[in-house]
Amino acid sequence: MRTTTLVKTAAALITVGTLVWGAHAAIMLTNTVTGQPLDLSEAPEEGRDTEAVKTFLQTGVNIYNEKQVCLPKAHELFLSMCSGCHGHYAEGKIGPGLNDSYWTYPKNETDQGLFETIFGGANGQMGPMYGALNMNEMLLVMSWVRHVYKDKPEGAVWLTSEQRSKFKPFDANAPHIEPAEELLPQCGGPAG
Repeated sequence: MRTTTLVKTAAALITVGTLVWGAHAAIMLTNTVTGQPLDLSEAPEEGRDTEAVKTFLQTGVNIYNEKQVCLPKAHELFLSMCSGCHGHYAEGKIGPGLNDSYWTYPKNETDQGLFETIFGGANGQMGPMYGALNMNEMLLVMSWVRHVYKDKPEGAVWLTSEQRSKFKPFDANAPHIEPAEELLPQCGGPAG
């Protein structure tokens, strides 16, 4: 009897914890393929409480886009998790290119849509990434994908008006940002 009560209590706490966590998201996040709501509790605990994740869950906007100090770590994460399928500069390999204005899933032109695809996966070999990346890391990867965009700034709907006015399409032959393993506090890393 006592074991049953403990199991029921634990299940109730998990459910309440999931509901409380879900309540922090002001936007509705859905799976790109099925349309079902994403269960954010599947993501690791680490990387949930950063300013970027909190802002994203309230607004659907990735504050790491074009944040220069975060791009080296974003580059490193992209290289380790995404480049095998999407190419070194997101030009596409066995997975689609991500650096131009064509999106296999049109919703990916928004930060919310790209997050949904990364978190929950897509068709083909793109499985859900919540087991490999935490939510803060997903936002960093997204910022690298946005950074290597090579088409006209008008198509970069994820940029603010100010960012769009300064945006230069990515040139793989120009000097570029080298990967970095250190995650700075401004990018969701540990404080000094």
